[in-house]
Amino acid sequence: MSERALKPGWKIWRFDQMAVNVNDRIDNPAEADVEYYVGLEHLDSDSLKIRRWGSPSDVEATKLRFRKGDIIFGRRRAYQRKLAVADFDGICSAHAMVLRAKSDVALPEFLPFFMQSDLFMNRALEISVGSLSPTINWKTLASQEFALPPLEEQRRIANLLIVADNVCCTYQECLEAAYTLRSSIRATEFDPDRYGYNPLADLCSSGFGIQIGPFGAQLHQSDYVSQGVPVVMPADMIDEQISIAEIARVDEMKAQELAIHRLKAGDILLPRRGELDRRAYIDERSEGWLCGTGSIRVRVGESVSSRAVFHSLASIHAVRWLKGNAVGTTMPNLNSSIVGRIPIALPPKHRLEMVVEQLDYLQAEIQQVFERLTLARQVKFKLLTLVEENPYTV
Repeated sequence: MSERALKPGWKIWRFDQMAVNVNDRIDNPAEADVEYYVGLEHLDSDSLKIRRWGSPSDVEATKLRFRKGDIIFGRRRAYQRKLAVADFDGICSAHAMVLRAKSDVALPEFLPFFMQSDLFMNRALEISVGSLSPTINWKTLASQEFALPPLEEQRRIANLLIVADNVCCTYQECLEAAYTLRSSIRATEFDPDRYGYNPLADLCSSGFGIQIGPFGAQLHQSDYVSQGVPVVMPADMIDEQISIAEIARVDEMKAQELAIHRLKAGDILLPRRGELDRRAYIDERSEGWLCGTGSIRVRVGESVSSRAVFHSLASIHAVRWLKGNAVGTTMPNLNSSIVGRIPIALPPKHRLEMVVEQLDYLQAEIQQVFERLTLARQVKFKLLTLVEENPYTV
């Protein structure tokens, strides 16, 4: 890179001039004399906050020591964008890098945000090596060059981003508290040991109450089109709703061929394999869409509240039962017979309506908080473009 056309105050730096790679290796984690272990599984994508951790006594093999204020960067599978700033001392996975800002070049409060930027993350992807588990090595990262603004400008940008990040963290904490409350209500009010239960099949409508989604022979990759009838796969079931961000579609003619798999308001979708805690409730917006490959559609009888059955299916009791009764070791699988035996516990009628109203109100609040969190994240990542501003003069 050349510095000839840089804006005043901007300079080109190698990454090893911006940060130190702290390679303090701990061979016996149980004797590390720290309370916290942070694995890559404990880091959330696009979040600088560590909200989960494990114990050093639970892990083996070599780990890395980090100090409060250090950056933990997931060098394996960088596309997951896992990066956090430690609020405490501890040890972390050797599949991470422990980085410490060189404050004469990159301010400690600025560097984590710089590393969250698309500018840095795209470079991280470019230098990752390996196909199954692409990984970054320090030598390659150390030699990468980036243009940074002067320290005063770094401080101004960081102050803006800290405020935006705090807003995101607040909404995230509200969301997690609401999830905990929802889970607690369901665990209490849909407990088979408290109220007894009925097999799900007994509550379903006659005929095709439990319907497996179309198999591969019925729905081919070539059937998918850019515009048409949405086909709901397990990956589209996010936070108990259907995300249309990457949803597959087929044309109306194909949808008519698969009419038995068309959805009605009040239907419930479950995954057929893999992550058995995913769920989706079909509302009027999604009526007429298709239950996709890998999904199972549940349609309860008119005498039963479909929302109540949905909450029961989403309770920890039903999830544990499914995980314990699914077939297969590598990837748990369900079939209509297993799904039909799920124990569904419902509170007495005089209480059921109140419980469902409480949970539906809570879900509406969760949706509002989620939308505000999404907006706050958009603002934050818009601000992140400040660290990517073109450092060259026209």
